[in-house]
Amino acid sequence: MERIQGYVDHIIYRNSENGYTVLALICGEEEITCVGSLHYIGNGEAIEAEGQYKEHSTYGRQFQIVSYEIKEPEDVVSIERYLGSGAIKGIGASLAARIVKKFKADTFRIIEEEPERLAEIKGISERKAREIAEQAEEKRDMRKAMIFLQQYGISNSMGVKIYNTYGPELYRIVKENPYQMAEDIGGIGFRIADEIAGRVGIHTDSDFRIRSGILYVLQQASGEGHIYLPQEMLQERTVVLLGVSRESVEKHVMDLAVDRKLIVKEDGESICIYSTAAYYLELNAAKMLHDLNISCEISETAVLAKVAKIEKERETELDEMQRQAVAAAAGHGLLVITGGPGTGKTTTINALIDYFESEGLELRLAAPTGRAAKRMTEATGYEAQTIHRLLEVSGGTDDESRGQFGRNAENPLEADVIIIDEMSMVDIYLAHALLMAVPVGTRLIMVGDVNQLPSVGPGSVLKDIIDSGQFPVVRLTKIFRQATESDIIVNAHKINKGEHVVADNKSRDFFFLKRQDANVIISIVITLVQQKMPKYVHASQNEIQVLTPMRKGLLGVERLNTILQEYLNAPSQDKREKEYGGGLFREGDKVMQIKNNYQIEWEIRGKYGIAVEKGTGIFNGDMGIVREINTYAEMMTVEFDEGRFVDYPFKQLDELELAYAVTIHKSQGSEYPAVVIPLLPGPRMLMNRNLLYTAVTRAKSCVTLVGDEGTFYQMIDNTFEQKRYTSLQNRIKELS
Repeated sequence: MERIQGYVDHIIYRNSENGYTVLALICGEEEITCVGSLHYIGNGEAIEAEGQYKEHSTYGRQFQIVSYEIKEPEDVVSIERYLGSGAIKGIGASLAARIVKKFKADTFRIIEEEPERLAEIKGISERKAREIAEQAEEKRDMRKAMIFLQQYGISNSMGVKIYNTYGPELYRIVKENPYQMAEDIGGIGFRIADEIAGRVGIHTDSDFRIRSGILYVLQQASGEGHIYLPQEMLQERTVVLLGVSRESVEKHVMDLAVDRKLIVKEDGESICIYSTAAYYLELNAAKMLHDLNISCEISETAVLAKVAKIEKERETELDEMQRQAVAAAAGHGLLVITGGPGTGKTTTINALIDYFESEGLELRLAAPTGRAAKRMTEATGYEAQTIHRLLEVSGGTDDESRGQFGRNAENPLEADVIIIDEMSMVDIYLAHALLMAVPVGTRLIMVGDVNQLPSVGPGSVLKDIIDSGQFPVVRLTKIFRQATESDIIVNAHKINKGEHVVADNKSRDFFFLKRQDANVIISIVITLVQQKMPKYVHASQNEIQVLTPMRKGLLGVERLNTILQEYLNAPSQDKREKEYGGGLFREGDKVMQIKNNYQIEWEIRGKYGIAVEKGTGIFNGDMGIVREINTYAEMMTVEFDEGRFVDYPFKQLDELELAYAVTIHKSQGSEYPAVVIPLLPGPRMLMNRNLLYTAVTRAKSCVTLVGDEGTFYQMIDNTFEQKRYTSLQNRIKELS
């Protein structure tokens, strides 16, 4: 790393959205082109920057700034240069020279304390003097704030957020309670606030720190899928995190409950601790489910007669449970349909569509992911959307767990019947938003396989609704004849029942290649994805998905993606690259969005790349291909499903990761022509039946497992599932 010091002569280019800036810096007699994320640097600013020189293929030698500090102009030349740079509107070079000639090194004090004296200079009226003083004060306050925050290791982009949130109050907050920033500002979590607190000198047993630590532990638990934590577990985790006594944690839990930041609720012999937001999400969802669950006056005989007519017209035959599902949907405001693969969920949805359309009712279909919605559209011939698009998601919040939806209680969905597929994937946040937008009187039908893994986000919505026993549920259990021809479906049901699958490779769509060495397994996986599977299932290489149980380890996502990238998208002079976070993105890479971003904009492009449709929101699990890496504009373009193009500033690349291999958890709701599953022994709590069942059911035409046969059978036998602390079923029962 090198350090340079100088003043900004002029800004060559700036991206206002991501702060990427190209500027000319005068260092003594030399002019240096500098590039970096420099949100608040303006003409005339004096800075000291750290970084390194790099040779750009088009623009030549540049200094890439990694970090910088703004310096106050101290000498007469620097003051004149700053004022004459255009930093303050209305002051050009000649006027700046006259001001500094008169007031010399005292110029900034005059502007700050005696601005009326500026009117002594020809060309400056009293009004203009006031305007200059106001602008200078605003610039000075921001610059002062940036310099203050820099000493605590706060980046300039984060400093701007802090300044815009608190203004002059930021000095008190940083010194007294930096943990408040973790609550108020997106992007500043407990860890960052705790680091700042340590630099400020706040004690480890500070009340503010313990309170913030407790809330942080609950937030982290939410990331594991929990709605609450048992009191003992919350206390234990907080003690380990903060290194404080259990008694002090217990005291602050009660204080936070008094302040309504936490909800403490007894459940039998255990005490459950919720964040207030999480508790009311479940409570309100329970109430809305109850409100929707109204009975409709219908003749079941008439419904079944109409169903029989539909069967004749479609030349299909429903089984008794499927007919019962249509009758239940006609007679109730709320219905759950659950069943495994091949049990006719899609056929049932088609029958529901035909029935309600024959009644002249308006339907809306949706699923949690773009892939699931696309599959629903193809299977029904009826347009389905993602739930986010159904609810008309928009940006406007930094909180990744909550979007702003155009459809809500004040502006509900206009439909008579709403059918949601893949409901097992829906977490409590999305379920709550959906229920808010469904008015009483509209039928809500939720379809899903309750035996799949629970949602990535917090909650266990579908399972809790079913387990509450308060709503009509139709369970489809019969495997249809055409489905029995698929060993994927037959074996998935065997796995779900705990029966051992015969891995003799006599199947046409279910294979097990027995290997023990991780590198041999990876070599076979590459051959399958690159050569064998695309031909076998008539799909592109990018459509074949490698699914693995773990992130770490010899067959974890991180190692697999690094290796697969080199073989499936090899380096080339034609492909630009971007190193990021210890990894590498390359044009042509398969990538996945790993967090909800409600604000990011996408566009569908027509001829000549002209946008024909625009929208906002890319969500956890969405997959795409890197189409362009622009190192000059510091932007990476990704094309997602449905031809949605998104431009990612380089600083936002932490929202993406390579997706040649993804965890089985992340594959929920998706269906691929073929999946390849590498298997070696792993943690018992993770390697369970539920996980294996979900992986196998992701494949449409072919499943190939590569690895240890013993691990495969151990997973079938292992019914251990990591417990999720959720209580939607309790809230539902309380309202009954």
